Amino acid sequence: MVDWLNYHHLLYFWMVAKEGGITPAAELLHLSQPTLSTQIQKLEKSLGVKLFDRRGRTMVMTEAGQMVFRYADEIFSLGRELTDAVRGRPSADSLRLVVGVPDVLPKLIVYRILQSALEIEERVQLVVYEGKLQQLLSELALHRLDLVLADSPLTPEINVRAFSHQLGQCDVTIFGTDEMARKYSQDFPQSLNGAPMLLPTQNTTMRRALEQYFDQHDIRPETIHEFEDSALLKVFGQAGQGMIVVPTVIADEVGRQYSLKPVHRIPEIIERFYAISVERRLKHPAVVAISKAVKLNLFVDT
Repeated sequence: MVDWLNYHHLLYFWMVAKEGGITPAAELLHLSQPTLSTQIQKLEKSLGVKLFDRRGRTMVMTEAGQMVFRYADEIFSLGRELTDAVRGRPSADSLRLVVGVPDVLPKLIVYRILQSALEIEERVQLVVYEGKLQQLLSELALHRLDLVLADSPLTPEINVRAFSHQLGQCDVTIFGTDEMARKYSQDFPQSLNGAPMLLPTQNTTMRRALEQYFDQHDIRPETIHEFEDSALLKVFGQAGQGMIVVPTVIADEVGRQYSLKPVHRIPEIIERFYAISVERRLKHPAVVAISKAVKLNLFVDT
C-alpha cells in the first residue's frame, strides 16, 4: 500500500519552521495553537521521526526536521513556480539551478564558479545547499541537485552513478599576517618547521596534499587549529592565529578581504575543482556556461 503524504500537515510544519515557532505560524495560518501542534504531531507520526525539539520556549528542528524542511521548501517553491507558469508570469522564463557545495570548498572559488551561470541570457535562480560531499552526492543521485562542486573526482568506492567534469586547477599559496610573512618567507620551506598553521581537517584533499608536501621536505609545522569550514579557517587566519593555505587563483581576493600577506607560493601542490553531474555530457544551460567560462577565465593565469 502506498503511504500518502499529507501536504496540509507538511505545509503547517514548513510554516512553523520558517516562522520559528507555533505562535507566529498559527497567526499566519489563522489556526489555533493547539490545532497546529496536533497537525505537526500527526506529521511526525506518519513520517516516524521527531521534527522538533523543545528548548525552553524555543522549538529547534531536529536533524530529521532539517531534512524534511529542505524537501518541503523545494516542494512549495516548485508549487509557486507551477502557479507562475500557469499564469504566465515572467518568472516562468527563469532557469533554476540547484547546486550542492561541500563546506570544505573555498567560498570565493564557489562564488567565481557560480557567477558564470548568472551571465547567460536567461535569468538564472541559484539554489545552493552546503553539506558533506557524500550527502550531496546522494541528493544528486536522486535528481534533487543539478550539480555538485568538489575538489576531487568521484572514486570507485563512491556508490553513485555520476560523472566528474574537471573545471580547472591551480597551485596554492601560504598566507599570514605581516609579521608571519616577514618571518617565514625566508629559507622556505624549512622555515615552516614549528611554524603555526591553521589546516583543513583530515578528510580533505588539501590536507592530504599538505601532509605529503611536509613529509617530502621533512617539515613539521605546528597545527594550531583544524577547520572543515574554509571561511572560518580564513577568519582565524585574519585574527593572527596561524598561517593558512589557499588556492592561488583567489590569492589576491584573500589578501585584500582578510588583510593577509603571501608567505610563499607552493607550485608542487595542485588543487583541482570538479563539477559532478548525473550526465556524461553536461546539458543544463547554466551548467554548460559554468564549465566553459571557468575553463576560459578562472584558471588561465595560474
